[in-house]
Amino acid sequence: MSTQIVCLGLSHHTAPIALRERLNYPLAELNAALAANRAAGLDELVILSTCNRLELYAAVSPADVAAGLVPAERSILQADAPTEGAPTTADPVFASLLAFVSATRGLPAAELSGKFYRLTGHDAVDHLGRVAAGLDSMVLGEPQILGQAAEALALAAAQGAAGPVLSALFRAAVHAGKRARAETGISRNPATISSVAVRLAERAAGSLAERQVLVVGAGQMAALAVQALRGRGATRIRIANRTLARAAGLAERWGAQPLALDDLGAALAWADVAVAATGAPGFVITPEAAGPALAARPERPMVLIDIAVPRDVDPAVRQLPNVRYYDIDDLEAYLNGARTERQQAVPQVEAILTEEMGHFGDWLSTRAVAPVIADLRAKADAIRRAEVDKTLRHMPHLTPAEREHIERLSEALVNKLLHEPTLRLKAEAGNGHAADYAAAVRELFALHG
Repeated sequence: MSTQIVCLGLSHHTAPIALRERLNYPLAELNAALAANRAAGLDELVILSTCNRLELYAAVSPADVAAGLVPAERSILQADAPTEGAPTTADPVFASLLAFVSATRGLPAAELSGKFYRLTGHDAVDHLGRVAAGLDSMVLGEPQILGQAAEALALAAAQGAAGPVLSALFRAAVHAGKRARAETGISRNPATISSVAVRLAERAAGSLAERQVLVVGAGQMAALAVQALRGRGATRIRIANRTLARAAGLAERWGAQPLALDDLGAALAWADVAVAATGAPGFVITPEAAGPALAARPERPMVLIDIAVPRDVDPAVRQLPNVRYYDIDDLEAYLNGARTERQQAVPQVEAILTEEMGHFGDWLSTRAVAPVIADLRAKADAIRRAEVDKTLRHMPHLTPAEREHIERLSEALVNKLLHEPTLRLKAEAGNGHAADYAAAVRELFALHG
């Protein structure tokens, strides 16, 4: 019986930023959660945690499949039905995953019930392929998710959480994503959350060449924002970060001015546009910080764009005068015009996904019958070896070349006899009949190894 893949997840399609930020795993907590997966009874686990999604992928053993722990395949976006009190998820695997999220993120399980989609088998495999290819992203074809999927696997492998099945699955998805970007136009005129935020800033504030722009943070999202700002003509850029040295490194690369986060109040008073993208666990920009800054320049409005998860900017700043505030969920309405061009590449990408994720599906299904095929071949070869040895003892006059011919003849006979049964076993494994056929072969050939 084949190992099953299950996915418990939510994304920007199904959950607001207010929930996603509470479920986001900081790196240290993600590593701790992955290290604890065995205690939760999960043989294999990979956690994909980004600003726009949280997805847990688990590989369920054949024994768990036989025990009925895997449900029929479910459609994407079909969440648990909302319930009162503790979750009543029918399936123990998803109940275990939901409890795992509850425990590792410190949120009551009852609060999470009904918020996740549940995928199994081909649905889960195909979904990960679409995610890695950028088809499920807020910005169609955005490149960051590919690296995030690869990093999710690397982190899980480092903690011993990813075994052979999920490793093969994620490698297949990443390979498919790379092919999609190399062979189609899905990433033509590439966009990121950061670049979309900058386009929104330009629409809200006017030409960025005439604006003073503050970037809060110095990580990848902030770096992409600075790059996009330069591309849109911004020349007066300041970068504020908790670690001044990191801000200085980014500022030097782009000709900006670095600031310590302690100078945030003065920087906000200076800025026409502020893009917040730190990895801080709580609000960095609050009404108490922004209020005095705005009061110091009452004639100038400020555009505040928060692309961090968890959010950097307290949404209460909306109540301040002269503020236009946007969070990451507001960006979807401002996607760039190149989306139409990229949309045309979707059928090509889907064809690549069908091919590449299909290869993984074939591997997974035949993996279930690999042991019986190996045992069958081993027994056949042992019989061949014994019979050849017996024959050669009665033919001592044979030359080494003649003895070699007999060896090759016997090997060819075994290979030809087993060729069709092997192909049929693999084919039936792909049709879901692996367990029945494997059991029949073991019984017929007395394979009890």
